[in-house]
Formats: sequence, structure tokens, C-alpha cells
Amino acid sequence: MDFRFSRIFIYNKNMDYKDIVRHSIILSILTTLLTVLVVGIVLLMWIKYSPHTFSQITNLSPLQSAQTNNTSKQPLYSFESVVVDAVKKANPAVVAITISKDVPVYERYFQSIPSPFGSGTFRFTIPQIRQRGFEKREVGGGSGFLVSSDGYIVTNRHVVEDTNAEYAVFLNDGKKYNARVITRDTTLDLAVIKIEGVGFSYLPFGDSDKIQVGQTVIAIGNALAEFRNTVSLGIVSGLSRSIVASDRRGNEEFLGELIQTDAAINQGNSGGPLLNLAGEVIGVNVAVVSGAENIGFAISGNSVKSIIESIRKE
Repeated sequence: MDFRFSRIFIYNKNMDYKDIVRHSIILSILTTLLTVLVVGIVLLMWIKYSPHTFSQITNLSPLQSAQTNNTSKQPLYSFESVVVDAVKKANPAVVAITISKDVPVYERYFQSIPSPFGSGTFRFTIPQIRQRGFEKREVGGGSGFLVSSDGYIVTNRHVVEDTNAEYAVFLNDGKKYNARVITRDTTLDLAVIKIEGVGFSYLPFGDSDKIQVGQTVIAIGNALAEFRNTVSLGIVSGLSRSIVASDRRGNEEFLGELIQTDAAINQGNSGGPLLNLAGEVIGVNVAVVSGAENIGFAISGNSVKSIIESIRKE
């Protein structure tokens, strides 16, 4: 017997066209109902035996909610939230320090002299430079952070080492305060300055003896003495480092027991805090290796605490 299948339904030559259409519709309806019934049974079984999975799908996660609503903020991952919270906590206590000084003002003028080639009226005009008084200018900047509500600020000694300069402090909200130097430490590159006022936000200290290599840290400072409260993120790259730090004038100083980090530290970051993820100070940024990629150093926070305690006792 020869069977030929040319359609998905059985063809009866005795059926007219209307019968074929009617049977096709009935078959489609029955197929649809059967499909809905099977899907419904499977869905009910799934809900019954996997209620947790079903609830996760019906209740959108924060990320999914943000994607369906373009006006909402991009949600943060848990690690990002920790970093953001630490920065928000620390920023009001991190300050930018500006250095101002009376510098000579020079002007250019032209001096007329007789020609050496004869006694006639021909003369030469020669450009000359002369000083014309002094004016106060901003000549540099650094970073610092408040360690008490009554205005004590920690920074590096090399930031405020010029006894002929004047120092001002800018808070994160833009308010400016004149600052006076309280002490310059003779053994560590640390100094304490003070601004007048009360109720300032300040940073707590963590235990820098407990930090570990690989631990995440945050550096905040006045990068290039221009970009205040610049934040960078990195890890502790090494502990108990010793270096010989030098400045642009060639002065050198030995510094030991330093924390090494790959968090970006730039000129102007000197004196800014190195923080753990709890927003606690574990170091004071002090130096970078020129020509290297992200090799910076910070004085341990415990060394700073002893200086602060001695000042408060005086």
C-alpha cells in the first residue's frame, strides 16, 4: 500500500472546501486549548515545587528595576557601595592647602646707549629686566585632613616648611580658612596646622599595624594642587618600606616603616589621608617614585596618632 503525506491534516477527497476549512479551524482550536492546558499544568507544578525561583522572577531585582526605569540611578554593587560610603564619610574632613608668598615682580624696559662706532647721534636700544616691588602669589599646594572638631589638621612637613609663606585651607564645601603652623616634626615628614572654629568633621584613625598586603585602600587629596578631593583606589602593595625622598631643591630625607600602595598619588596629594574601607586613616600620603607606575608611599597612621596625642597634651 502506498501512503503519501502532503499536508499536516488528513485529506478526505469527499470533503468540499468549506468542510476542509471548518475542520482546520476546529483542529487549530483544539491544539491551542491542549497547549494552554499543558503549559498551565507545568506552571502550576513549577510554582508548587519551586516557589523561591518563581518569586525571584516575579519580583525584579534592583538592577532589573533600574533597567526598566531610565530615570532611576544606576545601582551599585556591594563593593562599590562600601567604597562610596567611605569616601562620603571622609570627604568633609579632607582639606586642600594653598601656599602663598611675597614674590618679586619684574618688568622689562629698554635702555638706550650711545653707538660704540662713532660719536654721532646714532644710539642702540637694549632690553633690560628690573625688579618692581613684591606681590603675594599662590606658589604651591598640598593636602591635609582634620583630626579634631576644633580645627587641628595633619599634613606633611614639606608642605608647610617655608616659614616665610602663608597657608590657607579650603574645605570640601569651598570655605576658606587661614591656617597657622602648630608643629613641624623633626624626625618624620609630618606637621600639624590649625584653623579657627569648632564643629568640624574629622577623620578617625584605624590601626595601621593590622593592615595586610592586598588590602583595599583609598587615597584622597588635592591632586596637582588643582583638583581638590581627588579620589583614587588601590591596594596595599607592601609594608615596612624604606626610601630616601628628595624634593626639587635636592634636599633628601630618609623615611622608614612606610606603607606602599598602588593607589594613584600625584603631586599635591602630599599630606592627604590613606584610608581603609571603613573610612579610617591608616596612613598619610608622602611620596611617589618618579618614572614608575603607581608606586606611592604613606607614613603609617599609628605614627601620626602619637604626634597628635603629644600636641593635645601640651
